[in-house]
Amino acid sequence: MIALLAGCNQAWAQFDTQLSQYWAMPTYYNPAATGTIDFLNITAGSRLQWMGIPNAPKAFLGGADMPVKILNKRIGVGLLLQQESLGLFSNINAGAQVSYKLKVFKGELSIGLQLGFFDQTFKGSEVVIPEDDEYHQGTDAGIPQSDLHGTAFDMNAGVFYTHRYVSAGISMTHIMQPVVSLNTEEGSSDNLYESQAGRMFYFMALGNIPIKNTLFEIQPSVFLRSDLSTLWQPEFTARVRYNKFLSGGVAYRWKDAVTLQLGAEYKNFFLGYSYDYPTSAIAKASSGSHEVMVGYRMKLNLSGKNKNKHKSIRIM
Repeated sequence: MIALLAGCNQAWAQFDTQLSQYWAMPTYYNPAATGTIDFLNITAGSRLQWMGIPNAPKAFLGGADMPVKILNKRIGVGLLLQQESLGLFSNINAGAQVSYKLKVFKGELSIGLQLGFFDQTFKGSEVVIPEDDEYHQGTDAGIPQSDLHGTAFDMNAGVFYTHRYVSAGISMTHIMQPVVSLNTEEGSSDNLYESQAGRMFYFMALGNIPIKNTLFEIQPSVFLRSDLSTLWQPEFTARVRYNKFLSGGVAYRWKDAVTLQLGAEYKNFFLGYSYDYPTSAIAKASSGSHEVMVGYRMKLNLSGKNKNKHKSIRIM
């Protein structure tokens, strides 16, 4: 983890949590997905990644979104909070979301924006340098040995289109590629350390197709994340829901993992679980990743109710 920091240099890392159940919380990647149905949606999740590896990533996410009427216009609003720890780093990403909606081709097109902050802490006081290390010395100024902290403004944006049986959107996170200046708790800047959140692009397509004369629904989805440079990682998910109660499916993340997903709904509550089995070389050290998502939705009475009724693909 020390390699991510260098004196008076910028460090790049992936700051967005990798969710296998991305379909359950699309607002995390795309603020335009807020307020797509007439419900208050509250969702929370936790992900334990690469079990068996010390100090592997652990993340918690929470969010809420809903539609509102302003001057007879349908607007989506939301709040989002993410906390993730990986190694000696701890990141917090929080933001307020808003989306403006237009009726297009018997569906709804949303244009969304998220404004917030990115906060990072580095536990330099827990850095351990082996005595026989030939590459680093205990007095190396490039290795912080005191706790560091910094905050920067952050912004995400996207578009999201919802139709009767399908939804799709594209988005960009960390648009301004915020640079976090990390200083000691005393505010000392004698040695400046910086960390930069790189810009990321996402594409998401979600389906919800009922099988005629049965209680089954097919829910396929596709997810792609990229930095438009070295990272191009698609993910394909196939799920089936029975009687709006039980669901299950499998997914494949390109050159990374195979995922088993299970879920259940009862009234306005839902619970989802996924297990990722790694297909990359990391399988030699890790038994896999676990993820749990929980949610609750409450019906809202909006004046001038939207005539375009859509099923919530987020609610399994």
